Amino acid sequence: MQRRHLLLSASAVGASALLATAGCGFKLRAAPNFAFTSIYVNMAEGSTLGNQLKRTLASNSNLRVVTDPQQMMTSDVILDPLFDQRQKIVTAVNAAGLVREFKLRLLFSFRLRTPQGKELITQADLEQQRDISFNESAVLAKEAEEGLLYRDMQSDIVQQIMRRLAAVQSL
Repeated sequence: MQRRHLLLSASAVGASALLATAGCGFKLRAAPNFAFTSIYVNMAEGSTLGNQLKRTLASNSNLRVVTDPQQMMTSDVILDPLFDQRQKIVTAVNAAGLVREFKLRLLFSFRLRTPQGKELITQADLEQQRDISFNESAVLAKEAEEGLLYRDMQSDIVQQIMRRLAAVQSL
């Protein structure tokens, strides 16, 4: 009897939470709507950030990603990277002078323009940073952790770019 009462009260709590979120205007984030139908991402082939950005843009069914540089002028907009850099900065050392902590930074700057040269987004600077401890006895594990942190920062920057592209109202 008591277990049944707990199940009923748990479902009542779930229902009230659902009603509360529905009343506040909450909705899941949907794919962004862009003011343009095609985009050329002017990034080098080996750029991991560029590849992830192209994949994310291509996953939007309403958007065509132009990949051929010969057809760049046929796209509605062109995304030009201005700066793309990874940094690893020592932030702490121990008494013996050995590194104990790093700051990982990912800096990216871009602009969005039409093929005719009209600037839709002037230079936009994006930065992500994470702190990582270092231990000489676990060098391989720390290298793997560093790679994961850079991938995480890269994903955050791609999402920021997507939001900025979606903010463009007209060409």
